[in-house]
Amino acid sequence: MDIAERTSGSVVILDLHGKITLGDGGDVALKSKIAGVLQNGHKFILLNLRDVTYVDSAGLGEIVQAYASASKNGGKLKLLGMPKRVRDLLAITKLLPIFEAFEDEDAAVQSFGK
Repeated sequence: MDIAERTSGSVVILDLHGKITLGDGGDVALKSKIAGVLQNGHKFILLNLRDVTYVDSAGLGEIVQAYASASKNGGKLKLLGMPKRVRDLLAITKLLPIFEAFEDEDAAVQSFGK
């Protein structure tokens, strides 16, 4: 998995590309990137999942852990552009209501200001 980082105001947007799985190390890459963002003092994180092709249980666990880490550090983590597969996985596991999810990037970024 590849992760590109960019900012929009006070929001760090992480563009995820590929699979978030145990076998390819996507889960470890995400964990490391989130930790780095939080250590650099950023509180607002938007995960752009548009180009995520697959998420396994380890990847799902890492998304939940990223949410918990951001919350524990006084921040927020939100999701952008969830593919149907990812949305279905979150719904099946009853985790969907936990996350604020958006299709429009501008609306997602603005939501952190509320």
